[in-house]
Amino acid sequence: MHDYWKEVGIVQGREFVYADEYIRFEGPGGRKIVFYGDVDRLEKELLDFSPRDKEPILEFINGIRFALNFDQPSVDTPFLKKIGNTARIMYTLLIHGKQFKKWGKTTPQEFTARLSDPMLKDAINELWLPDFSMLFMLFTFAYLHKKNAGYPIGGSLPMSRALEARYTELGGVINYNKKVEKILTEGNMACGIKLSDATEFRASRVVSAADGYSTIYKMLDDKYADAKIHEPYEKWPRFPSLIFAGFGVNRTFNDEPVTVSGFSYQLEKPVRIADETIVRLPVHIYNQDKSLAPDGKTVLTIMLASDYDYWKKLSENKDAYNRKKEEIGKQLIELLGQRFPGISSQIEMMNIATPMTFERYTGNWNGSFEGWLITPLNANIMMKPMSQTLPGLSDFYMCGQWVEPGGGLPTGVMSGRRLLKKICKEDGRKFRTTFIAGE
Repeated sequence: MHDYWKEVGIVQGREFVYADEYIRFEGPGGRKIVFYGDVDRLEKELLDFSPRDKEPILEFINGIRFALNFDQPSVDTPFLKKIGNTARIMYTLLIHGKQFKKWGKTTPQEFTARLSDPMLKDAINELWLPDFSMLFMLFTFAYLHKKNAGYPIGGSLPMSRALEARYTELGGVINYNKKVEKILTEGNMACGIKLSDATEFRASRVVSAADGYSTIYKMLDDKYADAKIHEPYEKWPRFPSLIFAGFGVNRTFNDEPVTVSGFSYQLEKPVRIADETIVRLPVHIYNQDKSLAPDGKTVLTIMLASDYDYWKKLSENKDAYNRKKEEIGKQLIELLGQRFPGISSQIEMMNIATPMTFERYTGNWNGSFEGWLITPLNANIMMKPMSQTLPGLSDFYMCGQWVEPGGGLPTGVMSGRRLLKKICKEDGRKFRTTFIAGE
């Protein structure tokens, strides 16, 4: 992935922070579980916490060590070394193929059924969504162990600007504040796009990196989809829609550890937030990134799953919708006070986003914050990627998180790269990439 990031200009000049902790899970009575990025520290932590769960814990740890074998060679790796690396991966698959398939078909919920400690069981289920494939949890920890998953100082905006600069330097033109309403077709060939203001642009090829559901069912009126295209939209679980709360706090949190995904603590009693009752609060403190707030101040965020239909109905009454957002903000500040006494007087900024916010900004289906969950239903996606074309429609392609289960930024670059290799092959051209200067 580092090479892919360099190709699109995202990592050059970027400072990365590699946290020792992935996430920590705090329970009553001072009990806590720290999920370290280092696999040896993680093994010791889990065995010390629950010695009676030694067998499943070691199976989990060995699964992470198994995933460490699948690091792909750099594009700059000498040819013979690259061949050797590929041969080693194929040998590992040949010898341990059953283990690969087993983890792919196992969910955290199924795995934790074997654990006796209830807090450890809850913690692993909270690491990822309960229906997710365990295989990708193992790969996440493998990436963390190899320092292959860092946080970029400045967050996402500098990365977006760098990508924009790389694209425009190569001759690309971006039209902002333009919404695509329809994909134009003639004789079962994509020939352009129509914007919401009725403006039309003609093209020899059309690529949609937009929301998959909107692309297939609205922009193309579901004219070019068969049962195989429909199946994910009818059967595959999606990443949930969210309440995403951001707070600016007049506090440094220097006494809190730097983590990849924050921490979760148990509430004094269950609390109803919008349509869900929660017993724990997940908090992510960005104390590793001083660029996000003025000196002496820090940003923290809270992500809570929330039903799209609940917010869709509520948004029909703008006043009721805004009141609910304000109410949730006050609730969350009060709950933060259970872990950080006095924090209410230190909060200087608050922003509450709902599934409707996600839909308004991104067009994502039902406000999902990514795309498809990787579950036992589609865990073989690593071996057989989703199609980036639609049946019966030529000169049209898709890329992005709706054709790469797992979601997130890496899938955007991976699917775009995969698509361009395909287009180069169609045109009889050699696919090649370049790096811009800088590290």
